[in-house]
Amino acid sequence: MNRSSVHLLDLPDEMLLNILKKLDNVDVLYALLGIDNERLNSLAREETFSRTLNLVSIVHNTTMVDSILDRFFNYILPQVHENVKCLTVEPAFMERILLAAHYPNLIELKIINFQRDNSSRYFAGKEVSYIPSTEAAQYNDTA
Repeated sequence: MNRSSVHLLDLPDEMLLNILKKLDNVDVLYALLGIDNERLNSLAREETFSRTLNLVSIVHNTTMVDSILDRFFNYILPQVHENVKCLTVEPAFMERILLAAHYPNLIELKIINFQRDNSSRYFAGKEVSYIPSTEAAQYNDTA
């Protein structure tokens, strides 16, 4: 009996996109953006994967938090920042997110474990220019 093998990259782009959409957007960007495969790199750059980013999932799902966040802030966010419409973050890395890029299309900012006294400095003065309008921020006070 002759067995044929099919590799992931043998699949058409449409099928690969359907598979990738089952994964968390942050995982797709982290795993595929900047790798030495132009096709997968291009698929990861689809707006679908950078429109909504939940960076809190990184903190709660891995032991390599610092290296993953470093790559995200220094490499990934500067490449996809224009597509980002919704960010879910923790106050602990709020400053790094705001310094990583300008988010011209950001319409929703979710801050998990928000504490007014610690985070309010990001919404006063010059820092607020990173956020299109104060109405765009959604505060989730889950502390």
